[in-house]
Amino acid sequence: MKKIYIFSGLGADKRVFKYLDFSGFDITFIEWITPENKESIGYYAKRLTEQIHTDNPILIGLSFGGIIAGEVAKHIQTEKIILIASAKSYKEIPFYYRWLGALKVHKLVPTSLMKQSNFFSYWLFGIKTNEDKKLLTEILNDTDPRLLKWAINAIVNWKNIIEPQKYIHIHGSSDKILPLRFVNAAIIIEDGGHFMTINKPEELNQIIKQSLLNS
Repeated sequence: MKKIYIFSGLGADKRVFKYLDFSGFDITFIEWITPENKESIGYYAKRLTEQIHTDNPILIGLSFGGIIAGEVAKHIQTEKIILIASAKSYKEIPFYYRWLGALKVHKLVPTSLMKQSNFFSYWLFGIKTNEDKKLLTEILNDTDPRLLKWAINAIVNWKNIIEPQKYIHIHGSSDKILPLRFVNAAIIIEDGGHFMTINKPEELNQIIKQSLLNS
């Protein structure tokens, strides 16, 4: 049975994968840990490898989890990485995020404001139903403020240019957080947004299952 380690989005957990079918596979959800003071994204990823106890595993990463999965793959051998609504290098991070990072604007935004759910966050994540809005609200409420602040700083200052050796990149055509025009993804889900593990599970299940069976 293939071993899969799953990295959820920033501050999220296995709830965002509740509609995906991983039957027939041995899965473990990686738990986010508290970042150390001024810790680099590379060292953070290395510490997460302590949760991986299988040789040559398959990694699945959603959004920030995909970025971290790519960093983890620099420290261990992997069979394959499946990226969902994510980025393989800093070049796929929108330039305006990097500009804001250079100006340190993100450091001026209160963490409490980042954790709020409202019409803008619903639009940003591509969420329309009340059930999905409730889930996003719960996830944001549960997000560790220290992790959130550290991760945003890590993303806007990410310098990685090394793409994973074996990967599949799945992206939504309507992703507003990481717009498709900045991303080179081979598999596109039409009208998929940044929350598509929740509202596009049928398409994702088919693609992921096929990718895993072909490993």
